[in-house]
Parts: sequence; C-alpha cells; structure tokens
Amino acid sequence: MRLDHLSYAAGPDGLAGTAHRIGELLGEEFRDGGIHPRFGTRNMVLPLSQGTYLEVVEVLDHPASDKAPFGQAVRARSEAGGGWLGWVVCVDDIDKVGRRLGRDPVQGNRHRPDGVELRWKQLGVTGLQADPQLPFFVQWEVGPDLHPSTGASGAIHLDTLEIAGDPARVNEWLGDPDVDPLDDVQVEWVLPDHSPGLVAAQFSTPSGLVRI
Repeated sequence: MRLDHLSYAAGPDGLAGTAHRIGELLGEEFRDGGIHPRFGTRNMVLPLSQGTYLEVVEVLDHPASDKAPFGQAVRARSEAGGGWLGWVVCVDDIDKVGRRLGRDPVQGNRHRPDGVELRWKQLGVTGLQADPQLPFFVQWEVGPDLHPSTGASGAIHLDTLEIAGDPARVNEWLGDPDVDPLDDVQVEWVLPDHSPGLVAAQFSTPSGLVRI
C-alpha cells in the first residue's frame, strides 16, 4: 500500500483554468489525462516525484456522472466551489480490501489523448462521500511505465498533507497496515473545528514550498 495520487475538483474556472492556476503555482504544466467514460468525468494530471501524481478533475454533462459515486463526488465538490476532493492509495489486492470493507471494486478506465488506454479498479469512493477524511483505493491494471506519474521531472515533491480528521479512524479504514502509505509524506492532523477531509497540500518546488 502506498500513496498513489491526490485529487482536486475543478472550480468555477473549469478544468483547464484550475489546472493552469495550480500549474503556475507549482511551476509546471498539467497534461491532458482524458475522459473517464464510466464515471462521467475527465482529468488533467501532473506527475510528481516518488511515483505519485496530482490530478484536477471535472464532471461532464453525461448520465454516468449522475450514477457513479466518483462523478457524484466530483460534482458536489465543484458545485461547492472546487478544491481538494481527497487522497488515494494504491494496493496490490483490491479484492482483499473489498472483502474486508464489504464493498465491490468497480472498473475504471480512460483513454489518453495519444490513444493509450489506462485501466484500474477502485473502491471506497462512497466512504469518501460519507467521511471525506478517508482515502479511496486503486489497483492499476497497467505496468509502471504507463502509471500517470511517469515522466515526472523530479522537481516537484509532495511534502506535507494537512488532513482534518481522526488518524485512528483513517488507520482503521486502511486496515491498520504495517507500512504507512504516507511514510514519505508528512501529515499534519488539523483540529476538528474544520470539516473533515484533505485541507491542504504542501509541495517542495524549485521556487520553494508551495501550499495549495
């Protein structure tokens, strides 16, 4: 289990505008990620160091976005003004996680602009909807050379996550793992006067520390 990516819902300026704004702060441009046909969403991605990435995602005017929990979650966050949607961990056996949580994984896919299809399974978005401090889980069905972190310049590193919530509850959701998926990222647990969820992320960049 390891940290896979962070997800940020587009704000009023839309997908391209939100990605451009964050990219300017971090000093690198996002790339077009493509459409998630099963979820009714699309994204832009920015590869980070250590096999992680940052995505900006927006909901499409598509029936899938009304049915899929991920589409519902993105729509709700964007309609609230946009911002951090959540954090995602990668696992080797998502079916095992599903049995533990009593949930079934769902298939995800998207076609990049170059035509390459990326496939994965994900689980736990409804948990995120109910309790935004909780991550959801993915298991990739493509090789490391196609993971969205591929091509990272190495110049941008996720340094710190600020999460409003209960670390014991999060650890229980993760199955009390022996290896902390955030071992390489500092976590600051924010006092519970905030709504639960991912509050902010700090990135080390060539221009210094950037908090978003």
